Amino acid sequence: MTGRRVTGVLLAAGGSRRLGTPKQLLPYRGTTVLGATLEVARGAGFDQLIVTLGGAAQAVRDTVSLDGADVVTVDDFGTGCSASLRVALGRVHPDAAGIVLMLGDQPEVDTALVRRLLTEGSGSPVTVCRYTDGIGHPFWLSRSVFGELAQLHGDKGIWKLIESGSVGVHELAADGTVPLDVDTWDDYRRLVESVPR
Repeated sequence: MTGRRVTGVLLAAGGSRRLGTPKQLLPYRGTTVLGATLEVARGAGFDQLIVTLGGAAQAVRDTVSLDGADVVTVDDFGTGCSASLRVALGRVHPDAAGIVLMLGDQPEVDTALVRRLLTEGSGSPVTVCRYTDGIGHPFWLSRSVFGELAQLHGDKGIWKLIESGSVGVHELAADGTVPLDVDTWDDYRRLVESVPR
C-alpha cells in the first residue's frame, strides 16, 4: 500500500426505485451485486471499509456478509448519494489520508485498478478513472476535500465538485469502458450477460 491509511467507502444505500426490488441483492456470480462489489473492495486492502445502507438495509444485512466492514445506515438515502457520503465521512478513521469512493452496484470494477488508484492517484486532491468512453468510479478523494464533500447535495453532487474546477483533479488511465452500474432491469440484464459462460 501507500504507507498511509486509506478508507474505502462503498455506497449501497439506494432505494432501487427504478427496479422496484433491492438491486444490492440481485444474483450475480454466485453471490449478489453488492456481495461481488464487496469482494472487489476487500481485495483492495483498505485499512478501513465503510458500507452505507439505506433502502433495504435490513434485507441486505440478512443476506450479504458485511464482515469486516464498518456499516452505517443513511436515514435520508432518498435524497441522493451525497447524503450517504456525508454520513460515511463522519466514520472515516481520523488518520486516513483520504477515501476511495466506490458504488455498491458496480461489481465489474477491477481490484487491480483500485490498488493503482491508491498508489498512483493518492497524490492529488481528487483522482478519477479515465476509461475509453469517459470518466467513472472509483474515485480517490483526499482528506483536503472532505470539507467540500460534506457540503454536497443530491445524486450527482460529487460530479459537480469534479467538474467545478475548484479542486485539482487528476485522471488515471483505465482499461476498457466505464463499468456497468445497475439502475434498471436493462442494466442488470447487460451485467449478467457480460459474465463469461
